[in-house]
Amino acid sequence: MKNLLRAFKRCAAAGAVILAAVSLQPAGASAASASTPPVVGGTRAAQGEFPFMVRLSMGCGGSLYAQDIVLTAAHCVSGSGNNTGITATAGVVDLRSSSAIKVKSTKVLQAPGYNGKGKDWALIKLARPISLPTLGIATTNTYNKGTFDIAGWGAATEGGGQQRYLLKAKVPFVDDATCQRAYGNELVPAEELCAGFVEEGGTDTCQGDSGGPMFRKDDAGAWIQVGIVSWGTGCARPDYPGVYTEVSTFAADIKKAAATL
Repeated sequence: MKNLLRAFKRCAAAGAVILAAVSLQPAGASAASASTPPVVGGTRAAQGEFPFMVRLSMGCGGSLYAQDIVLTAAHCVSGSGNNTGITATAGVVDLRSSSAIKVKSTKVLQAPGYNGKGKDWALIKLARPISLPTLGIATTNTYNKGTFDIAGWGAATEGGGQQRYLLKAKVPFVDDATCQRAYGNELVPAEELCAGFVEEGGTDTCQGDSGGPMFRKDDAGAWIQVGIVSWGTGCARPDYPGVYTEVSTFAADIKKAAATL
């Protein structure tokens, strides 16, 4: 059921890079020292490795679609309109770093027609541009296959809290038929993309990672976003891959919406 959305504000499984189901230190490890291995099956992201990553103050992730627009999940926001209550943190892997760039929101645009099933995307307009590289989005399904990268500051275990450091991992594509065996009619194959290690589990997003990007390299070697962390059952459980908004399905809608901001 979609009460398993991966937003940090929800208590069920929903959006943090867990990268290890059994470790007590995944998703960016808590306050451990930088030299401590953060998680089984995942590694600490290096400063500047994913400069497009954004942390949102409501407990979600996001990516820089434009230098003044963050792409995130619809379930991370409450409708569309003027909104100055969200703070975007960017430019660092350590959320406590004094170098963190913090910018307030001015507007939010939630996907038209969003009702908790599919269409899980939203845009947040920032009060000023952030001078960092943006993350291009997939406009066709060409890159909806292979191995994807995930990253986030979400929980290290189911029900856990936000992590201090950005953690990264890789997850393989899971076809619709396999994913539907786990989620049945809750999955919207035309709008959602699944990824994870189905048989063994152990690597996944989790609470607090919602809205963050799932991405890979395109044919030119540039990062391209193919998914948005959306929902799933538990975190890194065998037989239950993570479910992501299929970005290519909504690329035209996202571009049109961004133009209105």
